[in-house]
Amino acid sequence: MPYPEMLVSPMRAELTNVGFTELKTSEEVENTMTNSKGISLVVVNSVCGCAAGAARPGIIRSLANDKTPDNLYTVFAGQDVEAVSKVREFMLPYPPSSPSVALFKDGQLVHFVERMNIEGHTAEQVADQLRKAYDQFC
Repeated sequence: MPYPEMLVSPMRAELTNVGFTELKTSEEVENTMTNSKGISLVVVNSVCGCAAGAARPGIIRSLANDKTPDNLYTVFAGQDVEAVSKVREFMLPYPPSSPSVALFKDGQLVHFVERMNIEGHTAEQVADQLRKAYDQFC
């Protein structure tokens, strides 16, 4: 059963307030991923502690970089079930992971940060991982 929206809303807002677009349906994901040009950052957001302590703060910090993605998107695990399922198809061959962060170039996966690379890490370590990916792909 999904968490109540009033609990999840502030977690969504952490990313949307800095420019992320939420994708809430499988159709939105499909259209976005097949039509995106340039570099897209896609975050599978989550209610877990590592999302709150490392993923979201690290993702936000990573955007303070000379090179950044052209597009910022997010889906919410356990909430937007169809959208998450569809975006995970684009993240193959990686297994489902939340939170997770993917970087796409013209709709093709080029970099992926799994939960195991977030959990137990600081927000700054997550930001550093992403900045290195931006420097390479953006």
